[in-house]
Amino acid sequence: MVQSLQKFKTLAEDPSLMDSFLYEAVFEENPHVKQVKLKELLDILQNLNYRGASIYPLYKRFSEKFPGFTVPAFNIRGMTYDVARRIFRVAKRLRVGTFIFEIAKSEIGYTKQRPLEYAVVILSAAFREGFDGPVFLQGDHFQLNRKSFYGDAQAEKEALKKLILEALSAQFYNIDIDASTLVNLEVSDLLEQQRPNFEVTAELAEFIRDQEPREITVNLGGEIGEIGGRNSTPEELRAFMKGFTESFRGEVGLSKISVQTGTTHGGVVLPDGRVAEVALDFETLKTLSRIAREEFGLAGAVQHGASTLPEEAFYKFPEEECIEVHLATGFQNFLYDHPALPMSFREKIYAYLKENFKSEWKEGLTEAQFLYKIRKKGFGAFKREWWDLPAEIKEHILGDMEGLFEKIFKALNVINTEGVVREAFQVN
Repeated sequence: MVQSLQKFKTLAEDPSLMDSFLYEAVFEENPHVKQVKLKELLDILQNLNYRGASIYPLYKRFSEKFPGFTVPAFNIRGMTYDVARRIFRVAKRLRVGTFIFEIAKSEIGYTKQRPLEYAVVILSAAFREGFDGPVFLQGDHFQLNRKSFYGDAQAEKEALKKLILEALSAQFYNIDIDASTLVNLEVSDLLEQQRPNFEVTAELAEFIRDQEPREITVNLGGEIGEIGGRNSTPEELRAFMKGFTESFRGEVGLSKISVQTGTTHGGVVLPDGRVAEVALDFETLKTLSRIAREEFGLAGAVQHGASTLPEEAFYKFPEEECIEVHLATGFQNFLYDHPALPMSFREKIYAYLKENFKSEWKEGLTEAQFLYKIRKKGFGAFKREWWDLPAEIKEHILGDMEGLFEKIFKALNVINTEGVVREAFQVN
């Protein structure tokens, strides 16, 4: 207690000391001690007025009228502290209030970032940059494994509930439930196809409502996309929402719905390693977003897998009334492919991946395709080395990243949204 109070006073006087406190906690080798150190920092940050927030008050307003902008959700897999600081820096300069930091269930494993660590790193970045708006932390694709579910449904649901509790305790007050993996395409009736999806989503939504802090309404999302490799339809959306509404026993349900409109997570990789352009169906996205809002009172539809789209595509999301867009692989590519990243470091990671994940090198994949698909797993294994890159190298990379974040914020029309957020949260 005394030590925490001293750290609090020290950080209040000199925020730069957060760098060393955070590094010590993240790279503590004893798991129990690491947990204690991270929890201590989370408590200190809360006392410094940096904590996780729910975007629900904002999305509740947007359910009545599309606001004219699309909220970016950033999945940061590597150099998380440094990258998050640059996002906050750009957001502060452009007066951006509406953006989310998220991590998917799958990313937690291969990036070696449990919810508590991710939350502390992001909130520490906000503190270091003096960002004074709400910080939205989101559990992305809190997903059920299809094979595991149909082997032992209760065990798979309990495992996800355990992760949800872990995320809530780390102030993740935005959670995207993804039971779209359970959709049953063997039946023709759309309601029956979606039944496993909406019933499990409703059960997990009820669980979250029972566990959320009394003063916070966690913002919840559902998903109907991915399964089947085809675009979502209005009929599927209506079937899912009808089933969810009838199944859910609670006052506040979902605020948004993720749909499939032609993208693929990570992008489609060509034999030479380049990412192929995709034909995203913006008209479908607009139609589904309007149905979600006008017929079911949601804020709108969410687009996944968008970070590898060409720059001009981002301007379309606000035009087509998409409420939220998830961005991950593009930032990963930026880090790996930046000319300032030492070739020796990149090749060291690639050699490790080729040796340790050769079982995932499927027949027909070129080396470039294999490495593109698997290199996301180089972030967890080399987390300390990414973090410890020389300052001059990181400055080259991160300086250019600031330009990327500025383009995204401008294209999604979220500049000067501080006021919208303050009004929604009644902040003076």
